[in-house]
Amino acid sequence: MWVSGFILKRRQFIKYSSLFLASSVIHACNNNVSQAPSSNEMSNGGAKKLDKITFGTNWLAQAEHGGFYQAIATGIYKDYGLDVTIKMGGPQVASGTQLLLGGAVDFFMGQGVDAINAIAEGIPKITVAAIFQKDPQCLIAHPNTGVKTLPDLKGRPIYISAGGSITYWPLLKAQYKFTDAQKRPYNFNPAPFLADKTSAQQGYITSEPLAIEKQGGFKPVVFLLADYDYTAYATTIETKKELVQKNPDLVQRFVDASIKGWYSYLQNPEPGNKLIKKDNPEMTDEQIKYGLQKLKEYGVIVSGDAEKLGIGAMTAERWQSFFDKMVKAGVFKPDTNYKEAFTLQFVNKGKQALL
Repeated sequence: MWVSGFILKRRQFIKYSSLFLASSVIHACNNNVSQAPSSNEMSNGGAKKLDKITFGTNWLAQAEHGGFYQAIATGIYKDYGLDVTIKMGGPQVASGTQLLLGGAVDFFMGQGVDAINAIAEGIPKITVAAIFQKDPQCLIAHPNTGVKTLPDLKGRPIYISAGGSITYWPLLKAQYKFTDAQKRPYNFNPAPFLADKTSAQQGYITSEPLAIEKQGGFKPVVFLLADYDYTAYATTIETKKELVQKNPDLVQRFVDASIKGWYSYLQNPEPGNKLIKKDNPEMTDEQIKYGLQKLKEYGVIVSGDAEKLGIGAMTAERWQSFFDKMVKAGVFKPDTNYKEAFTLQFVNKGKQALL
């Protein structure tokens, strides 16, 4: 079954914002649109030519990518002078950073931790928007076992992936006194968790809880780590610093159109969902509905700064706070110039600016 097998295995490939390119792509416009260096240039017929953009996602098409597909389905990207191709993720692993710097994609879906690590490694990429105000990463526990809050997991076995071990786990150790003795290797299979009622496992609020409910026959207890001080931005839009410097107008249009696509998707997701299922035929209506429901329920997209500043919002204070706590947890080196990881140039304009 797709929910129980495919979704759970997908996290095996997500590490350091890796990008997975599959053969399936969806275009914002038909294939006879000519490539143009600027959307302001006119074709012989008098119509605007569209700037071609390739956007890479972090997995197969799903509700978590809905706003980008919505911007294609409803013509929003075209309205902003863009011919956008989505290259969705898949099991063929490739580094998103390598693809970006090599020119295979113009923008890709990143995350806050990787953005700062890239600066420490001297990689010239930059975050220009943060669609998810909350990382969907969560810990999942059995019901009726005395676990009511995240700190209640102290001393219990917790199945953690290799990626989680170097991102949120150090923070949990620092904040809640968890220890490495609790940690068990998570191989993206819920069987060990289901067999041990005292244990917990990692997951995404948009997928694994549903899979566990269907396999285990019970509704698990779910703790969104973003509500327990893991304040990383997620589903960010990243690009090369060179593009920001040389063509800020193109970056602004892609950011604005993507944000508008997310507002549209949250209001009426059907157009985007049709493209999601076309790109990923194994995606079910049940999973899409569940994923979108959880994105709304937990305020993953619209909460905090985004309520006032609009979807995609970022603040310098939030980046600094996250950096400081992760330095204390030993994830980042204190001399890392984290401010180079992001720019506020293209966001924080409010919803009304796009209407």
